[in-house]
Amino acid sequence: MSDWSIHFLISNILICIFTLVIIGTKKLLKKYLSAATQYHLWFLLFLLLAVPFFPVQIHGSQLFSWLHFFHTDSGLNSGTDTLSKLTSNTQNNLLNQVNDFSVSISSRFSGGLNTILFLIWIMGVMIMSVLTLHSLNYVRSIKRSALPLQNQQVKTIYYDCLKELKISHQVPVYSTAFLKSPVLIGIIHPRIYIPIHLISELNPDDMRFMLLHELQHYRHKDTLIGFLMVISNILYWFNPFIWYALKEIHCDRELACDSAVLQMISTDEYQAYGMTLINFAEKLSSFSSPLAVGMSGNFRQMKRRILNIAIFRKETLYQKMRALIIYLVISAVFIGCTPILSIGASTQDVYHFHDTDKNISLLDVSAIFGSYDGSFVLYDNHLDSWKIYNLEEANKRIPPDSTYKIYDALLGLESGIITPEHSSMAWNGEHFSYSAWENDQDLNSAMQNSVNWYFQTMDSQLGLNKIQEFLNEIEYGNQTTSSNLKLYWSDFSLKISPIEQVELLKKFNTNGFHLHSQNVLSVKNAIKIVGTSDGTFYGKTGTGCIDGQDINGWFIGYIETSDNIYYFATNIQSDSNATGKKALEITSAILKKLHIWN
Repeated sequence: MSDWSIHFLISNILICIFTLVIIGTKKLLKKYLSAATQYHLWFLLFLLLAVPFFPVQIHGSQLFSWLHFFHTDSGLNSGTDTLSKLTSNTQNNLLNQVNDFSVSISSRFSGGLNTILFLIWIMGVMIMSVLTLHSLNYVRSIKRSALPLQNQQVKTIYYDCLKELKISHQVPVYSTAFLKSPVLIGIIHPRIYIPIHLISELNPDDMRFMLLHELQHYRHKDTLIGFLMVISNILYWFNPFIWYALKEIHCDRELACDSAVLQMISTDEYQAYGMTLINFAEKLSSFSSPLAVGMSGNFRQMKRRILNIAIFRKETLYQKMRALIIYLVISAVFIGCTPILSIGASTQDVYHFHDTDKNISLLDVSAIFGSYDGSFVLYDNHLDSWKIYNLEEANKRIPPDSTYKIYDALLGLESGIITPEHSSMAWNGEHFSYSAWENDQDLNSAMQNSVNWYFQTMDSQLGLNKIQEFLNEIEYGNQTTSSNLKLYWSDFSLKISPIEQVELLKKFNTNGFHLHSQNVLSVKNAIKIVGTSDGTFYGKTGTGCIDGQDINGWFIGYIETSDNIYYFATNIQSDSNATGKKALEITSAILKKLHIWN
């Protein structure tokens, strides 16, 4: 299972940082930014909140970045054997030299903490959705009880307000007994609802100011922002920074709306507008719904709004242009940083291959892969060139399965648990699904038959700390292990990309790890498959099995010829039948097509 919860957690940490930056920017540049511009800065937050849910890619069955585990666990497509026509005597001889055994693990336990966190998050989303629906029902009851506005005097004031704001489309106006202050409700077809008591106790000036306020909300599509606030509150229910930000957005929205009204009325009317807020402060603060926008707000927000009215000065053209330039610069910086939320949050699952300075050619071997998903990576040592099929998949980190045993063997040798001369271990009599495992083993037989208990015995003596240190030292994939020493290379904790597999094989073959040369040679001999006059073929398979289905197949290795070395890694994924042997068949067919190994 992909570490979606970890990615989402990292995204939230970064979102909190961006939120603090927005708050700091607003305070630092308060003198230079109008209330409207400060409000618009929050729009950047909605972009940031959406980034963790952006699709990783459009094609295939991938969904969202944090839901990537839904296809990683089970594979993407059913695999069928498209290679029957590609087999040859040479290929069959190669296949006969390789055994590919795997142990099934249960998907119920592969997620561990990630599954628990996901379920907690889903429960929170469901609870918040129910609360939102309750609020929606209240709004619906207001709509059902409301009647079209009949009062001619209020209608006249309303039409005058439309003219002042130069709004050609008439927003329907209704009267209701269920509200104490006017509100604007609706995204697609918004309506203004006016309390009956304000109509019966009509004060023309107060009514005008309140209608101007609601029409400014309509003009600036604030009901849509309210909808985004509701969605954000549901998805990020656990994040206190988002709670605070949404409160600030609500307050800044009203400040911006007040400023928009003040910008259009005369200076002499500022005091009267402020008095409208003061006179109706108790009533205006009594109604609160995330699905409606109006003049409502708590007393702290009212205080800020009245202070804003007291110090308000109409913006000059220069001030507007200055604020616009500042806003565009800040927006460009934030938009430029948004990929960090999707890429940076998933650095554990994606390897960032620095390909700008490398000689890379893309292969099209989709016909050989058939319906399998996956990738193929080849490095030509003599030409210092790369040939890659499906570069995007080649950068994705996935469990290495038994291919990791190459490096586990190295660690066992370096730690002295086994030696090149004495690598035998006695079978304890435990029953296994594969008869080849029910014998005493040495390094060569354990590697050839991919004997789990042999490497698990070494790991139990090494301990988790030593394994972790070694992973860090050789920079193996995401360098992450679970507490399960028996299957950490298969349980979706340790992951590596096909490109990294090839890079590590280069270091392994040339002893770039600076280990004892005799130990490296012993592992080389253990993974040697066949030697001919054309060269020597080294390789290791790996198969990931979930709930009895083979969903992840690996074959990695290298070929030494008289004048060159070719390093390769093949990974295939499917709902079933994605085995290391299938990956070997595909590798053999590609190498034959490239005239590297016939």
